[in-house]
Amino acid sequence: QVQLVESGGGLVQAGGSLRLSCAASGGSFSSYTMAWFRQAPGKEREYVAAIYPNGHSAYYGESVKGRFTIFRDNAKSTVALQMNLLKPEDTGVYYCAGSPRVTIYTYKELISYDYWGQGTQVTVSS
Repeated sequence: QVQLVESGGGLVQAGGSLRLSCAASGGSFSSYTMAWFRQAPGKEREYVAAIYPNGHSAYYGESVKGRFTIFRDNAKSTVALQMNLLKPEDTGVYYCAGSPRVTIYTYKELISYDYWGQGTQVTVSS
């Protein structure tokens, strides 16, 4: 059974930075596309960023492009999200997700991911 555990959330002022981490266990991490999604209060969960198994291909949602960076360490079975220049609209619960069956056409879709963490809260104050 694959388990994903996020950490690193918290409260930060607008313009600040946070780094989220996700540790995986119980599966074949190096074969998974990993992603971060987020969900703001009263809104649907949305795609933030994804990174392919080899770590060389990463993709970002338009709202975070240029501010967030996703990276992974297959030797440690971890994926991280470095978030800079945070805005109040970045507030939400951030979820780590993974799957071996994601394609170039489906990496933004929630249903493409088999494994999910419990989420970590990020709050950006204005």
